[in-house]
Amino acid sequence: MEETTSRGKYWVWFVIWLAIIIGLMIWARQWFWLALPGVLTYFVKAMGLMDENKKEDQFY
Repeated sequence: MEETTSRGKYWVWFVIWLAIIIGLMIWARQWFWLALPGVLTYFVKAMGLMDENKKEDQFY
């Protein structure tokens, strides 16, 4: 049976990063790309398209 996880925290982080990127587009347009990884990562996680990191998947 597959576990279901709450993705609400990812939606919250996505909205925070979205506000940051909008702010950067308004006041410092040349720096908006710094927020792109946060926006894209948390959007994909909130949509459930990226698997969670698990201890057994890490190999360091």
